[in-house]
Amino acid sequence: MQTARDALTPDALAMLQTIADTGSFAAAARALNLVPSALTYRVRQIEDALDVLLFDRSSRQARMTEAGAELLREGGRLLQDIDAVANRVKRVATGWEPQLTVAADGLMARPVLMELACAFFQLEPPTRLRIRDETLSGTLQALTSGQADLALGVSPGPGTAAGLHSQPMGSVGFVFAVAPHHPLAAGDGVLDDDDLRSHRAVAVADSVQRGSGVTVSLLGGQDVFTVPTMQAKLDAQLRGLGGGFLPEPMARPYVETGRLVVRRVARAPLVAHPRYVWRSGDRPGRALQWWLDQLQSPVTRRALLEQHHH
Repeated sequence: MQTARDALTPDALAMLQTIADTGSFAAAARALNLVPSALTYRVRQIEDALDVLLFDRSSRQARMTEAGAELLREGGRLLQDIDAVANRVKRVATGWEPQLTVAADGLMARPVLMELACAFFQLEPPTRLRIRDETLSGTLQALTSGQADLALGVSPGPGTAAGLHSQPMGSVGFVFAVAPHHPLAAGDGVLDDDDLRSHRAVAVADSVQRGSGVTVSLLGGQDVFTVPTMQAKLDAQLRGLGGGFLPEPMARPYVETGRLVVRRVARAPLVAHPRYVWRSGDRPGRALQWWLDQLQSPVTRRALLEQHHH
């Protein structure tokens, strides 16, 4: 006896649809160039495999039971999915990747990233797009481990050039900011390391999956509140849960409205010089090439670093 999987082939679903469309077994047999007994036998095979009746035998017309109608509804979706897979495979053969994963560091402006994704989808590509939130060395590791095809916001450092292509995105400065009700908000002098050490710092956790990761601008003996993303760091500092360095473009609107206070610090200014990186070797697929083409624009690169707010 056939199993349900054996019985529910695309041809079988198409046959059932023909019976439903023509309204009788005899008409369907003519349309399919089959003798009526062969058609009836095939339908009974499907019914036996599913252990349900698909057609009401009490009528001269081929009326579907509720179970039969449900099978046709779901079967229609299945046939559409099969067509979609066939189209996807055909388009992938023309150079489109099945999936493209972009690892985006917390420095990257999410609204701009979504605008790029919107423009990408307007191409109606067969490529599925995935964006990963990463931080610090985890951004590069997502690429080198094969979990991403493109990394945005990689910090320059040793090892980034081995088997990889890398291009600069620009630079972004950081400011030390606290909420107006935070103890460090008062005064206008320069804060030294002792001033900073005596108050909790808010830090973003390195998303690296192996190893200890890296930390930025933290002092020995300082209390640290660690959060998963740059947005969470901003939220924590707005609530006065600690102080810390934020990308100036991200902090700017909150400074302008008085929700954050920028204090000068004695240590050297913190400036990041992020890069975008992809693997060398084979020629990029059409999806990756599209993203690389967008990143060639200085306007796009600057927007990714600065336009954190709509």
